[in-house]
Amino acid sequence: MAKRLTLRKKERLKSRKAIETLFSKGKSIKLMPYRVLYLFGEKGLQFGVGVSAKNFKKAADRNRIKRLTREAWRMQKTPLQELLQSQNKGLYIFFTYTSAEPAAYPTVRDAVQKILAKLMNMIYETGTSDT
Repeated sequence: MAKRLTLRKKERLKSRKAIETLFSKGKSIKLMPYRVLYLFGEKGLQFGVGVSAKNFKKAADRNRIKRLTREAWRMQKTPLQELLQSQNKGLYIFFTYTSAEPAAYPTVRDAVQKILAKLMNMIYETGTSDT
């Protein structure tokens, strides 16, 4: 039976404490149009996304970018999730959209794919001991 590609409530980064820890102690990757903060931990895979109101005045524009990013993440997270489960580790990850122009879904999908590949390579090469 095929695994359902969902973004469950427990997979969303909602805890204020976790977000503050991520922003204060996390490491970052910059890959246009995103700046990605990540922090390895004990608890599953949790994901968040943000878009600056400074660059996008209309909430509809910000919401569209967040929706596209969540969709790209949801469709591609499975290999990373399985790798983390096999190593019994967790990851907090937060995508910040940095471009001033809205992106089409193929651009977002490709950027998310490259970011996931980069994270998986880091896990394979160094393990998750760089917390």
